[in-house]
Amino acid sequence: MSAPARTVAFVDGVRTPFGKAGDKGIYANTRADDLVVKVIRELLRRHPELPPERVDDVAIAATTQIGDQGLTIGRTAALLAGLPKSVPGYSIDRMCAGAMTAVTSVAGGIAFGAYDVAIAGGVEHMGRHPMGEGVDPNPRFLSDKIVDQSALVMGQTAENVHDRFPGITKDRCDAYAVRSQERYADAVKAGNIGPELVPVATRHPELGWGLATEDEPPRPGTTLENLAGLKTPFRPHGRVTAGNAAGLNDGATGALLAGEDTARELGLPVGMRMVGYAFAGVEPEVMGIGPVPATEKVLQRTGLSISDIGLFEINEAFAVQVLSFLDHFGIDDEDPRVNQWGGAIACGHPLASSGARLMTQLSRQFAERPDVRYGMTTMCIGIGMGGTVIWENPAWEGNK
Repeated sequence: MSAPARTVAFVDGVRTPFGKAGDKGIYANTRADDLVVKVIRELLRRHPELPPERVDDVAIAATTQIGDQGLTIGRTAALLAGLPKSVPGYSIDRMCAGAMTAVTSVAGGIAFGAYDVAIAGGVEHMGRHPMGEGVDPNPRFLSDKIVDQSALVMGQTAENVHDRFPGITKDRCDAYAVRSQERYADAVKAGNIGPELVPVATRHPELGWGLATEDEPPRPGTTLENLAGLKTPFRPHGRVTAGNAAGLNDGATGALLAGEDTARELGLPVGMRMVGYAFAGVEPEVMGIGPVPATEKVLQRTGLSISDIGLFEINEAFAVQVLSFLDHFGIDDEDPRVNQWGGAIACGHPLASSGARLMTQLSRQFAERPDVRYGMTTMCIGIGMGGTVIWENPAWEGNK
C-alpha cells in the first residue's frame, strides 16, 4: 500500500556573508566546515520550537570534497554544531547545484515519509580549495572527443554560449551586470538582504579577530564605463569578464525543510511549498543553457507555464547564461520579476552553496508578495546540466 506524498515545506534559510576567495578574503583563515557549523547552529537558534533530536538528516554539498570540505561534511558538521549523535548526515556533489540537490534530495525523503525534518545546504571555500583541485579527469573525455576541451573551463563554456547566441552581446551582458549590482545595493539599503546573514568570527594573522557581517564581493557604483575596459581572460577579444560574471568566493548556506504537517505540529513557519523540480543535461561545452531544458521539464511535469511564474531567482554564474534563459522564454532583460534583489554577479557564487541562497531569497520575497503564487529557483551546472525548482507561496492571496 503506497502512502500519498506529503507536502514539503521550506521553513527557513540562512547563510554566512559571502567572501572573496584568496589570501586577502575575509575567510582566508577560516575553515570551510566551521562555516557550515555556523549556519546549522543559526537555524536551530532561530527555531527553538524545533527539538534538535527531531532533525532526521543533514545533507551538505561541496564541489571540492577534500580537506576541510571532505570527510562526509554533512555528518561531521552536524556533530560539530552540537546536534545529537543520533542525527545522521551525508555529503553531496553536483557542482554549482550542490545545495539545490541537497534540498531536493531531502525533500524527496520528506515527501516519501522517510523524514519529518531535515537540514540541507552547501559550502565552498574557493580560497582553500580552487575549483578542480585534486581532480583527475579521464583522458578519454578529450581523446575520444566526448567533450571539447573548453567544456572543462566554465568561463570558456560561457564564451561558447555567446557564440551560439550572437544576439547576446558583451554590451547586453555588461548592462545586465550593472543592474545586478544596483539591485543588490538597493536591497541592502532597504533591509531586504541582511536578515538572513549569520555573523562569522574571522581571524587575521596580523590584524587579529574580526566579524564578517556583510558580503565582501559587491562593487557598488559599478558603471558600464567601468566594465567596458575589463580583460577577457577566457578568450582574446572575448565577451566574458570579471565584471559580467560571478567571482571566486567563499561561503556557506543552510535551509530547514519539513513536512508541512510536521511544521504545523511543531509550530515552525512555512516559507514556501515545493511544487516540483527537475534536472537536465546539455552539451557540456554550453553548460550555461542548462536551466532552459530543466525548466521546460519541470513546467511540463507540474502542468504550469512560464507565465505562471511570478518571481525568478536565477543564479548569475555568467550574465550570458541568464540572458540566454530570458531570451528563450521571451522575458525582457529588465523584467522586475527576475532577481529583484540582484544576484551572484554582485553578492558572489560560492559554487555548491548558491542554490540555498536563491531559495532563501525567494522565500523572503514571497512573504512580501501575496499577489504572487509561484516562484522559481534555477541555475546552470558544470559539466553540462541545469536544475530548476518551482515553489508555491503560502501567503498567496488566493488561499484566503
